[in-house]
Amino acid sequence: MAAGSSRATAGGGHPLRPRASAPGGRGLIQDWRVFEPLELSPTLRGALEAFREHGYHGTSVRDVARRVGVTVPALYYHHQSKQGMLVALLELGIREVLDRARLADTEGGDRVLQRFANVTECVVLHMTHRVGMAVLHSELRYLEPANRRRYAALRKELEDRLLGILDDGVAEGLFDVTHLPDTNRALLGMWQSVAGWYHEDGPLSPEEIADRYVEISLRTVGARVRPSGRGRAS
Repeated sequence: MAAGSSRATAGGGHPLRPRASAPGGRGLIQDWRVFEPLELSPTLRGALEAFREHGYHGTSVRDVARRVGVTVPALYYHHQSKQGMLVALLELGIREVLDRARLADTEGGDRVLQRFANVTECVVLHMTHRVGMAVLHSELRYLEPANRRRYAALRKELEDRLLGILDDGVAEGLFDVTHLPDTNRALLGMWQSVAGWYHEDGPLSPEEIADRYVEISLRTVGARVRPSGRGRAS
């Protein structure tokens, strides 16, 4: 694969955009490193709080309605089921990651190391700044088959984007990776695991965590040099 070729097709054939839509229709993401407060409808915010406290299986529609201050029939007017609320939240989360990853990758230009560092930083920042949404990934097992397939198709865009960067890095002699798909899965799993232990009152800021994970990830792919001018390098 030619260097940089993955960036033009990783989004499912659509050209990469200079700016990305924010979740919930809040306009455009101008800077992939900047996370404005997440704006959710009262229904989805109530569902998110309930899912975080009790898990999807332990949450009832009546509980969500109580949190929102509406009747159960009124809740169903906005979302046909509890499953619909979970799907809406999961898709909001993954679409925001995808939008930010497109911007982060594009910002790296033709510099493969910078593209890799940017996408790593982008995903880890999401896992911290959007930890409430990110932890919902553990509830994927409750998705109905059609909903699971739709979510998997969205996630595959991120997987393909990273795989393309790894492929380019190996082709240019920048990465020492033997098993690309396995390394791809390992990196995504490592980044995603941050949401499982991150606490807002912890000793490290999201930016410090992201910077450390960039360093770890570069070592994981056997990068022999570091990207010059990396945004948050020490």
